[in-house]
Amino acid sequence: MVYKLALSQMKNTANAEDICQDVFCKFLQKGSEIRNEASIKAWLIRVTINSCKSIFRSGWFKKTVPLEEELEFDQQEKSDVYYAMLELPQKYRAVIHLFYYEELTVREIAEVLQVKESTVRSQLHRGRELLKELLKGGYEDVSGMVQESQ
Repeated sequence: MVYKLALSQMKNTANAEDICQDVFCKFLQKGSEIRNEASIKAWLIRVTINSCKSIFRSGWFKKTVPLEEELEFDQQEKSDVYYAMLELPQKYRAVIHLFYYEELTVREIAEVLQVKESTVRSQLHRGRELLKELLKGGYEDVSGMVQESQ
């Protein structure tokens, strides 16, 4: 779950692996404070997303040039929908991934992301619209639309 979420956010395996390592190191340090399994899952998702955001904000990430690499997914994930999701802006990608791939409810996503449920519903709606356009017209046709929504 942590790796798949990190991979969907970071779009490359090296950064996803770094995020996973960071998340589980933090879990080893703070995990004993978490009371139940549902809280552990929410905590792991929250820390994963926060770690991704901190890398996006860092100067290091902005100065890197991404290498072309073949992402390794299960067959289920090697779909046009999954690859289109990777093209979405980060805020839509996160809620789409959590809702469809991690099967969290809108309420759970709101708690994990520390936003209102209406914000999650809005981002899900907008993300679905962008996905629909990406899948309908091809990735290049909507690059302007994706840029506008960021």
